[in-house]
Amino acid sequence: MLFGHGDDHYNSQKEVKINFSSNVWHGADLRTLREHLDRQFYELTRYPEPDASSLKRLLARCYEVEEENIVVTNGSITAFYLLAQTWKGAKSAIAVPSFAEYEDACRLYGHEVSFFPTSCDLSGLSLEGQDFCWICNPNNPDGKLIRRAELLALIEANRQTVFIIDQAYVAFTTEELLKPSDVRLHPNLILIQSISKAHNIPGLRIGYLIASPEKAEQINRYIIPWSVNAIAVEAGKYILTHPEQYILPVREWRRETACLIDRLNELGDLEALPTSVTFFLVRLKKGTAAALKQYLWDRHGLLIRDASNFRSLDETYIRISTQTTAENRILVGAVREWLSTLP
Repeated sequence: MLFGHGDDHYNSQKEVKINFSSNVWHGADLRTLREHLDRQFYELTRYPEPDASSLKRLLARCYEVEEENIVVTNGSITAFYLLAQTWKGAKSAIAVPSFAEYEDACRLYGHEVSFFPTSCDLSGLSLEGQDFCWICNPNNPDGKLIRRAELLALIEANRQTVFIIDQAYVAFTTEELLKPSDVRLHPNLILIQSISKAHNIPGLRIGYLIASPEKAEQINRYIIPWSVNAIAVEAGKYILTHPEQYILPVREWRRETACLIDRLNELGDLEALPTSVTFFLVRLKKGTAAALKQYLWDRHGLLIRDASNFRSLDETYIRISTQTTAENRILVGAVREWLSTLP
């Protein structure tokens, strides 16, 4: 899906005043990172490493795995397409609603695709005959979280199936989730993570996957040389070597999310759904997601995510990523105003 994601500000010349549509940490202080990248600007006159090898080495040290376990990609989305390409024609089961690119990547490379709801009891999930199982945890767009023990039990009970677990939002929860080192004991696990989202640099596109050396070697056959640019590599290395600068106030952010959900539910005519992270779904009881999105954009310069194009959702769903207290109040007021215009 080339278009239809969040943060689609490019569809208008109007300035985005507050962006509720993109699941990234809004409070990141990027000043020191910008200064560092300014000093590295000379690197633009040289080709980057063909496989982002220096970032790969640093990731391996940070997560206590081997370099052979890691493939650095141009954002986590590239990892999905690489995986689907590497095992083209496979059978894939995908949890829904979830990120559309899992399905799109699989269909592009001829996978036989089936679906199961994120709300299902995983202990009773049948994956017989499935080569791959795709799960986002915590899940986008509904914020549902599968606890570590439950997910490991599912992986261990289905050794014939390779689990592709997208943990792009691992930093948005205080729960302990899967670790890169888990691939050592679970060769049927491929873990995907993002550097971009937790550090508010989605424009740089930095992601990586962790897999067994055998699977990583297969995936590397499809890597395009220089697919991760030099600035992205430097940004990733700086972030990993300065962790004290990038500690997210997750508990505070989640409290603010709970408050925003409560304030929206007080409006009536909509249902803001519970979440385990800092973004959540809202189901409208009146009007449509498209109409609300357009109203907020035209009247207030606020950008939300129309979630109607997630499989299993409909035109009444929006997704919101919590911002600051003051900005959240503006959103609640604007939604109240829109609801008052409806019959």
